[in-house]
Amino acid sequence: MTGSRQATETATGSVDPAEVARFEKIARTWWDPAGPMRTLHKFNPVRLAYIRDEAARHFGRDPLSGVPLEGLSLIDVGCGGGVLSEPLARLGATVTGLDPAPTNIAVARKHAEESGISMDYREERIEDVVACGERFDIVTAMEVVEHVTDVPAFVESCCAAVKPGGLLFMATLNRTLRSYALAIVGAEYILRWLPRGTHQWEKFVTPDELADAISAGGMTPLETTGVVYNPLADKWSLSRDTGVNYMVSAARPQ
Repeated sequence: MTGSRQATETATGSVDPAEVARFEKIARTWWDPAGPMRTLHKFNPVRLAYIRDEAARHFGRDPLSGVPLEGLSLIDVGCGGGVLSEPLARLGATVTGLDPAPTNIAVARKHAEESGISMDYREERIEDVVACGERFDIVTAMEVVEHVTDVPAFVESCCAAVKPGGLLFMATLNRTLRSYALAIVGAEYILRWLPRGTHQWEKFVTPDELADAISAGGMTPLETTGVVYNPLADKWSLSRDTGVNYMVSAARPQ
């Protein structure tokens, strides 16, 4: 049994086949704002603005120019159906989207084609991209790290894909009792915002654990910011509270 498991992990890297299968089942609903991904659609503007503003500051751009990421290469790891990848391309970046789930990539390609947006979507792992020597100005891995089998190895590969002077952005869930109550019991079982089984609490990652993994990957953590939901306004916003959802940015020295 142990040998079989090791062979599977070697073949898939940090990708968890069970997680891929889970997202394959709902892949065709990525762009439905009222479907299983409706929470992601409400969350998306916050993470998009965060990436835009931090990248503009780092690269000396005007975040309100319309295309502040123009001329920058970006890879979106775990892109799903392209809900974040497409608006990043609209901000001017040359975007590559990676996802191990074939239906996710098919949905992303079809939507981009219908939207008239040039994208490079690949059914690949970040480990494969790094092994081929590709490097990018910006690497994003949003809501992905809590679904992989080996967090340090996955983060190391994401870091390795960043060019000198480039940026890494990651978003995930903190492993706290509050995150269990809100992100799993509340979001999956009571409010039904997400399909049951979307998350496993023991795979959540604390900010310190993520910062350590990023530092081990040769990058410097810059900022950790929380993201909270206001039920009265039905809106997500940045916050100092990292107890449930949070995002991090990191830079690679020149």
